[in-house]
Amino acid sequence: MDATSSGDNPIGRHKPAFRFVFLSVLMSAISFSIVIPILPNLVRQLSGGDYATAAMWMMLFPAAWGLAQIVSAPILGGVSDRYGRRPVLLISSLGLGIDYALMAIAPNLWLLLAARIVSGATAASFSTAHAYVADITDQDNRAAFFGKLASAISIGFMVGPVLGGWLGEIDLRLPYVAASAATLLNVFYGWLVLPESLPAERRADRVKIKSPFNAAGIRLLFGRGDLRSLSSISFLYSLSNMLWGSVWVLFCTHRFGWSPVGVGLATAAAGVAGIVVQTWAVGRIVARVGEKKALEIGTAVAALSLFYIAFCPDTWWYALSIAPAAFSLLVGPGLQGLVSAAAKPDEQGAVRGGLQSLGGIATVIGPSLYGGVFAWSVSVESSVDLTGLAVLLSSACMVVAFFIARRFSRPARIESVPAAA
Repeated sequence: MDATSSGDNPIGRHKPAFRFVFLSVLMSAISFSIVIPILPNLVRQLSGGDYATAAMWMMLFPAAWGLAQIVSAPILGGVSDRYGRRPVLLISSLGLGIDYALMAIAPNLWLLLAARIVSGATAASFSTAHAYVADITDQDNRAAFFGKLASAISIGFMVGPVLGGWLGEIDLRLPYVAASAATLLNVFYGWLVLPESLPAERRADRVKIKSPFNAAGIRLLFGRGDLRSLSSISFLYSLSNMLWGSVWVLFCTHRFGWSPVGVGLATAAAGVAGIVVQTWAVGRIVARVGEKKALEIGTAVAALSLFYIAFCPDTWWYALSIAPAAFSLLVGPGLQGLVSAAAKPDEQGAVRGGLQSLGGIATVIGPSLYGGVFAWSVSVESSVDLTGLAVLLSSACMVVAFFIARRFSRPARIESVPAAA
């Protein structure tokens, strides 16, 4: 039932449904983050313990996950507009539970890769979950419920690595068994409590699928100097961040000798530092120095912290980088603020779509880039440790982004003439 046409308290009646949506988004976030401390080690185990072979396979896993999500997101969105949100949410959650089970029993790398592709496709139900919440809320409380969904993503990316590391210390397959059981229980709960939120009269007459790559938005981004600079920074930032999902765990395991628990704790520590910085520092810094300077600070911190990590000799030296590196989160608010100011009101949607497409491209090519560099660095014979080269490459992306940010200048705006004149 539509929130705008229901009784005095539509949200109260939809609380069980929202609880299911919240848990679905949470499990989707965990589906990505739980493998951060586990998947590289499981891949290395299935590849015979060789770091170079594992790195080559890790070129495929994040890229396949991201590509599956990019392709399936518009498909799931079109299907939910035509047939309703309930079947898409339930089927996506069921697919995610089955995917976890497949990963728990996968006897070889090919089946593990196939299961990871299923995971990427089903995790693309984020947009359907947001559409469901938009259906059952009104303008007054919609933002609050979207905020709760955002908190589910944050919680998932904090809990997932710790859970995966803790269970993975017992057995590398155990995190997937636990995640499969929890997800399938949530599907059963949703089958009981989840009503359809999109009335038949508001559904599309056919399945409309938009292109996953917004070509028009990308052309707009590179057609103007100011947007070209900002979109280049956005792409480099996304490309730099792909280090964490591809070879970061292999690097830390090889360099520092971390166990899955150590990887999970380090990831959680970085998440906590990030939340503290976002909550207490980012807003104050942007308000004091402005968006452009915040963007410069964020890109500089990212470049320097990655450069430092590439040469860290042990865990304790690495731990010193966690808190300072969190200030690289200034990149996001600074960049988004400048993009909003640079784009005209009728360009905002196209510009955001273009930036999302650039991020998707980085998701596909980043793992291959870092995986290839790391595989070479651990296979070549050298008197010095070359395994930090992949981290240095990530740092180089942010060095280029920093200099682009330094040279960026906001074009002068021509004030519009009042209509009465």
